[in-house]
Amino acid sequence: MTDSPSANGAAPAKTGSRVRMSAAQRREQLIAIGRELFAERGFDATSIEEVAARAKVSKPVVYEHFGGKEGLYAVVVDREVRALLDRITNALTAGHPRELLEQAALALLDYIESETAGFRVLVRESPLMSATGNFSSVMNDVAHQVEHILGAEFKTRGYDPKLAELYSQALVGMVALTGRWWLEVRKPRKDTVAAHLVNLAWNGLSHLEAKPVLLTRRAK
Repeated sequence: MTDSPSANGAAPAKTGSRVRMSAAQRREQLIAIGRELFAERGFDATSIEEVAARAKVSKPVVYEHFGGKEGLYAVVVDREVRALLDRITNALTAGHPRELLEQAALALLDYIESETAGFRVLVRESPLMSATGNFSSVMNDVAHQVEHILGAEFKTRGYDPKLAELYSQALVGMVALTGRWWLEVRKPRKDTVAAHLVNLAWNGLSHLEAKPVLLTRRAK
C-alpha cells in the first residue's frame, strides 16, 4: 500500500530513524557547522552545545571527532589557510610583474567574495591563534611570494633588491586591509577595487592613472 495524502492535504510524516552518516560524513558536517558559527560569532562566543545542536547530535559526538572546541577551530582555520594560499598560488600564472600583482589582488578578493565565512574566521582574533595559523601568518606567506616577484623587478630597474621584502609586506598589507573593508561594503565592483589597488602599487601616488583598467581583463 502506498502512502497517500492525509485528509487535510498534507504529506504523510516520514517514519523511521534518520539516515546515519559515516564517520567521515559526520566530521565534514561538523566542520561546516563550526565554520559557520566561528564566522558568525567568533571563537569565544561559540559553544560545543551549539555545534552539536545544529548537527542534531550529542556533545560527545563532537568531542569524539575533535576533542573539543579548540580542536574543531584548529581544523577549520587550517583548511581556510590552505584554501587561501592555494587560490593565490594557482592564480599567479602571468609573466609580467604588474599582471602578477593583479592576479594576486583578484585571487584574494575572489576568496573574500566566494568564501566569506572562511575569510571572517581568519580575520577574527582568537586566543588560540598560533604563529602558523592566523590571518597575519597567511598574509606573511603571500608576501614572501610577492617578494620574489618584486626582487626580480627591482634588479632590472636598478633598485636595491633587499628592499623587496619591505615593499611586499606593504603591498600585501594594503590589499588585505582593503579586502576586509570591501567585505563589508561590497562596492565598488571587485575588478574596480583590484584595478585601483594595483594602480597605487604599480604607479605610486605620483603616477596614478585616472581610470586604471586591469590588463588581464581587457581582452574579455
